[in-house]
Amino acid sequence: MPRFAAIDIGSNAMRLRIVEASAPGAVDQLSLLPDRDSSGWREVLSLRAPVRLGAEVFVTGRIASSALGQACAALKQFREAMDAAKVDAYRATATSAVREAENSAVLVERARREAGVELDVIEGVEEARLIRLAVMRRAGLADRRALLVDVGGGSTEVTYLDRGQSSFSMSMPVGTVRLLETYLRGDGAVDREKRRLLVESVDRAFVEVKPHAKRWDPELVVATGGNSETLADLCPFVGGYAGHARAIDARALPAMLERLCDLSVAERRDTFGLRPDRADTVVPAAAIYGRAAALARIPAIVVPGVGLKEGILEELVAKHFDLWDTQGEEEGVVEACVRLGARYKFDEAHGRHVARLSAVIFDALGPLHGYGRRERLLLRAAAVLHDIGDFVRYDGHHKHSYYLIQHSDVMGLSPDERALVANVARYHRKSPPDVAHPNFRELDKDARAKVRALAAILRIGDALDREHLGKVTDIEPVLDRGRRRLVLTLVGDDARELEEWTVRAKSALLTDVFDLDLALAAGDRGGKERASTRPKV
Repeated sequence: MPRFAAIDIGSNAMRLRIVEASAPGAVDQLSLLPDRDSSGWREVLSLRAPVRLGAEVFVTGRIASSALGQACAALKQFREAMDAAKVDAYRATATSAVREAENSAVLVERARREAGVELDVIEGVEEARLIRLAVMRRAGLADRRALLVDVGGGSTEVTYLDRGQSSFSMSMPVGTVRLLETYLRGDGAVDREKRRLLVESVDRAFVEVKPHAKRWDPELVVATGGNSETLADLCPFVGGYAGHARAIDARALPAMLERLCDLSVAERRDTFGLRPDRADTVVPAAAIYGRAAALARIPAIVVPGVGLKEGILEELVAKHFDLWDTQGEEEGVVEACVRLGARYKFDEAHGRHVARLSAVIFDALGPLHGYGRRERLLLRAAAVLHDIGDFVRYDGHHKHSYYLIQHSDVMGLSPDERALVANVARYHRKSPPDVAHPNFRELDKDARAKVRALAAILRIGDALDREHLGKVTDIEPVLDRGRRRLVLTLVGDDARELEEWTVRAKSALLTDVFDLDLALAAGDRGGKERASTRPKV
């Protein structure tokens, strides 16, 4: 059976988990065996290296040389373990400490050279997506409303799920190691002044969440992160909660926090049997989880015992067995774009319509561009968001759209993909892509080619709804490769002269990129083809 591995390089520790997964048809039978979990996984190996990368990063902005060496040594050990286990597929991720470090590229390069590990530095929104995947599969939240809170060493990810769909996700720069290095340095008890600073810092981090929380009605708060399991042991909700066997008693958390603060790190370790690197981080973790539970007004915090590693494994296994819901993933990205657009009061109907029309043109031009469904998704995302810059100012709104997209989180898109989407939106009007523009120059050669092609298509899709009135309800494109032209048959309102004029005016980039002419035909007026000559603009 195939084996899969997940590497999680966090701010407080590094972890490896290797599992053996069953084929879908065998899951029900194999899950009954004592060494298998409910997903049909068999644990092969689990390793943990107590490398605290965040200790220096959150103070100096750089990973210390000693920590770099320790991390690479741990990665070598992980690589050897994966090779010995004959792992079929793996993913290695690094979170807040590495993504914030000025010298993160050094770790990525050394991981590849010294350990043979390809390291993926992920954003908080991707971290939240993977954790959501793990929790959804293991905690049965498909029909529940739940607030997910993942507390890491450098950041806390908060996600609100409404029957399995994410309606809000935010990564906050508040984590256990970050708070320790900022406010709680030292091994002694936490005095009153430090406790006040800790609580105020956590409260301040949740300020941006509070306005959104007014619309929530969660049935559960679900905690992930190593400290959640520790707190479930220290402060258990007796008998479980809402059908979940393991939970933290949120009502008792304030008293537990006070008790932990009264003890030194050594006393916490001895009193509660904690690891040294858990005995200090458990204090800020208790403060963060307690604040989240108070915000949700829930008496208990469910602890499913899964996290980032399990989310990585869920995705690897599903894709290996062709069970991954690619269409669902794509629609999730589009909906994340819609939520971002709503934040800037965009015209949702126009964005969705342009996205649909652009996708139809993309499909028709497939033989010429050779791109796949991922590029199609990026075009749809850019089409949905192309006008959000209107929120800043209509003049130059294409440039404002670029900035807003580039500096926003979109769940399901990597930083490189988001940069590509931002550039495609940037070039939906006015001047074409040019290496004289810094935003375009910073892209690699392959990304530039994609931006040119996708922007050329988006310009036509946008022109077809120039007045935002949906006058062109549908299009029927036909690619004539022999005559090097694309004929668009338009369906909809007869009074669409401005849309047709705009299509011809904005077709230059399409002609340049694909070496073809664009012709328009009226599907509801006898199919008579119209001239393809572009007006001067």
